[in-house]
Amino acid sequence: MNAGAIKPGAIVLLSLLLILCACRGSKSEGDPTMQHAVSSQDIRRPAVAGSWYSSDSLELKDQLENYLSEAQDFKLPEIIGLVSPHAGYIYSGPVAAYAYRQIEGRHYDVVVVVAPSHVEAFPFAAVYGRGAYQTPFGQIPVEVELALRLTEGHKRVKISDKGHRQETQSRQEHSLEMQLPFLQIALGDFKLVPIVMGDQSDSVINDLAASLAHALKGKKALLVASSDLSHFHPYDEANRLDSALNRRLADYNSQAFLTDLRYEKVEACGGGPICAVMEACRLLGANRSRLLKYANSGDVTGDRSRVVGYTAAAFYVDPVGETKKISQALHRDTTLISPEDRQALLRIARATIEAVVRGERVPAFEATSPLLLEDRGAFVTIHKKEDLRGCIGYIIGVKPLYQTVCEVAEAAALRDPRFDPVLPAELPDLHLEISALSIPRRVSDISEIQVGTHGIIIRRGYRQGLLLPQVATEYGWDRKTFLEHTCRKAGLPINAWQDEETEIEIFSAEVFGEK
Repeated sequence: MNAGAIKPGAIVLLSLLLILCACRGSKSEGDPTMQHAVSSQDIRRPAVAGSWYSSDSLELKDQLENYLSEAQDFKLPEIIGLVSPHAGYIYSGPVAAYAYRQIEGRHYDVVVVVAPSHVEAFPFAAVYGRGAYQTPFGQIPVEVELALRLTEGHKRVKISDKGHRQETQSRQEHSLEMQLPFLQIALGDFKLVPIVMGDQSDSVINDLAASLAHALKGKKALLVASSDLSHFHPYDEANRLDSALNRRLADYNSQAFLTDLRYEKVEACGGGPICAVMEACRLLGANRSRLLKYANSGDVTGDRSRVVGYTAAAFYVDPVGETKKISQALHRDTTLISPEDRQALLRIARATIEAVVRGERVPAFEATSPLLLEDRGAFVTIHKKEDLRGCIGYIIGVKPLYQTVCEVAEAAALRDPRFDPVLPAELPDLHLEISALSIPRRVSDISEIQVGTHGIIIRRGYRQGLLLPQVATEYGWDRKTFLEHTCRKAGLPINAWQDEETEIEIFSAEVFGEK
């Protein structure tokens, strides 16, 4: 035999050793593929190895370990959730490493990865409920029992191959797969529950968050949300959009984040997974968040004309911060508007109404106060003596507050469908009131509604109704009556607030007027 030849048995042994060496920190003493033997037809094989990342296990190991060694460990306490990007590793790998550096060497009973579907649409969150996911480092067994428990009794969270396997299509989903090699390097052996969201609607997000919190209670679990941020904007615009999203992550405000997504104030292909993981982590005890790292593709390639944003964040339990629970502290009311800024807004509203009613050009207003330049929702209410004469507003701040007030003042005077346009002769008898709104947040229990403090938004399907906080006070309503009247405003039955398909949001308002 040629002295350089290797016997077949030695080739097998060498292959096994390479697999074992590929995963740093692995707790297994044998080949993980042998420990977790599953039927080959139940294995989800890597779809983008060799393109989005290396298919060579040793090369891939070196690359990821280098990224991890360059990432800072913030020494966070009990980490329950992460946000990590899913672009090709040469672009997003250095940012993703900041997420996985925080959990390196820790132990979890199970890891749940929630990812968006780029390839196919389907009206639910699909849980892969069999076999294993495979990477160049070996197989990761699916925690089948937990996958089944997650989907029990849920219409919108189902066991399905949708979003996971598209072998018959020209393209396969990458967003979940991209998290797995990093997890194998950071944790070694672990069990997986893979979830792909084919629908990122509020109802699917809420059902998935509740299902995760219920099924994972009492377990040492890690939840990972897979998402990139804004896509293909110029560098400065991408930074502006992504900074707004990162503020929501840093504030741990999932409802405000979801609202921003709905009104396209921020962008994230995995916005639904992020919201679901944020809320599930909160329900499992997380009370703090930490923004770990942000960059975009322009920082890597130098091409700043069309970039993609990447962020890493962690959700964790901070015993010291126990008195600052997220549900209480981070859904706070808006910052108080100073008397000077209030008077400035009232002057803008008055000047606007007088100009448009008389058919004149609206003056060009300017503002320098930071609060007036903040994007805020607002309503302008017009009373004639004691009677309502018009009321129009924006729920969500899509423009600086002073511009919002200008626009809704004109609309309240001329375009409230309940009233004829205001006439010039009426101007001396008008009294103006402004309501500057906080960001709406969803309630899970109506006991959260404080009459006199909160306004209500009722939404079901395409129907929506809103009543400002002062309405309930003026009429002396209790909470139930307030809910019923908001349902009526939405064109729904008065008891629609009791329906599980109905969304209830609340907001606070700083209300001030000319008198």
